[in-house]
Amino acid sequence: MQGTKEEILAYINDWGDETFPKALDIKFTDIDLENETLTATMPVLPRIHQPFGIMHGGASCVLAETLGSSLSNIFIDGDKYYGVGTNINTNHLRSKKDGIVTGFVRFIRKGKSMHVSEIEIRDEKGQLISHTTMTNAIIHK
Repeated sequence: MQGTKEEILAYINDWGDETFPKALDIKFTDIDLENETLTATMPVLPRIHQPFGIMHGGASCVLAETLGSSLSNIFIDGDKYYGVGTNINTNHLRSKKDGIVTGFVRFIRKGKSMHVSEIEIRDEKGQLISHTTMTNAIIHK
């Protein structure tokens, strides 16, 4: 994907009209084009709680997969390829009832046909909420 940091953030924040990330109010907040990293936030609201009043693990996975897939799709030729998730493994390390979580993704391996990413989700104090590894297949359109 071509453009400045601001242009890319604006573009990816507008991807799709009625998508799962938009339903969870996920917002991309930073991209480092040189180091190939991406950051996004998600509010922890009652609508994403599980029955015990804490953030549902699936919501963490949605944030993680949104970051991992977006990172892959930003750094491939989008005219020729899609980056699609093939595997995700998340460890939920700490619960969260409210506030904001921030996810940060970086490549572990960036090959021609496969990307493996690491995603950390942290609370406002910087405490690790969850850790995810994700694999994306890079396929022809």
